[in-house]
Amino acid sequence: MNRRVAIVTDSTASIPAGLAEELGITVVQLDLTIDGKSDDERRVPHDRLAEAMRSGLTVTTAAPPAPAFFWNYADAVSEGVEAIVSVHLSSGLSATCEAARAAAAEVSVPVHVIDSGMCGLGLGLPVIAAAEAAARGADVHAVLDLLQRRLNGTTEMVYVDTLEYLRRSGRVSGGQATLARALSIKPLLVMRDGELHEMAKGIGPERVLRKAVEQATRTESGRVDFATEHFQAPERAKWVLEKLNRGLSPQREPLLEETSAIIGAHAGPGAVGITITPA
Repeated sequence: MNRRVAIVTDSTASIPAGLAEELGITVVQLDLTIDGKSDDERRVPHDRLAEAMRSGLTVTTAAPPAPAFFWNYADAVSEGVEAIVSVHLSSGLSATCEAARAAAAEVSVPVHVIDSGMCGLGLGLPVIAAAEAAARGADVHAVLDLLQRRLNGTTEMVYVDTLEYLRRSGRVSGGQATLARALSIKPLLVMRDGELHEMAKGIGPERVLRKAVEQATRTESGRVDFATEHFQAPERAKWVLEKLNRGLSPQREPLLEETSAIIGAHAGPGAVGITITPA
């Protein structure tokens, strides 16, 4: 590959490992702690995480330390790139961008740290597009322009079975979670301005996910890239993807992935994410 620009992201992007390797995307791992034991999230089996969450064990997440970014940036510099584009989880949800910026200040080539305002494949799909451009030999200005257009046009919706896990991590209020649980309400959330906001709600997952599909297929026209991801809900995510396939015009084969363990730790078992970005 005639690569002038290195692409770095973090593990919450949920990019398939094989695709990240093929496109030369460097993925920095966030840390996951279960009952006091910490590890890179890629080493934590999802079924173990889900069982820990259901059992009420303490589960916490943490941004990578700045040195983790620095050594990955240094590796890219040693390969002769002109610049690094480092794209990460929304700063409204994590301190990951802050750690990346601290490391960027110590690197000898320009490092552009981008707060995506997204998470999961809402981050991952724009990163994939940026990496494809970099692999074609695009300069940093072209990569940044493409990346920003993708991020600005991306819609990311998240269905959760319960708000309880988001409450535990401080992403929603205790009152919201209690009311939803008492009324058996299933919420649909949307990423907006770097944070999760309620978009719709209903009784039962199928009804709420139908609302998400209807919203996606009603507002998008032309060619798009789209994906679904899930935490311990493969059949549900597959059902959603099949519905989206009927109503959207994919530019490429849509992705269906199990989300990163970090995202799963906040969204909870049964969660499904939908990402759509104009191609």
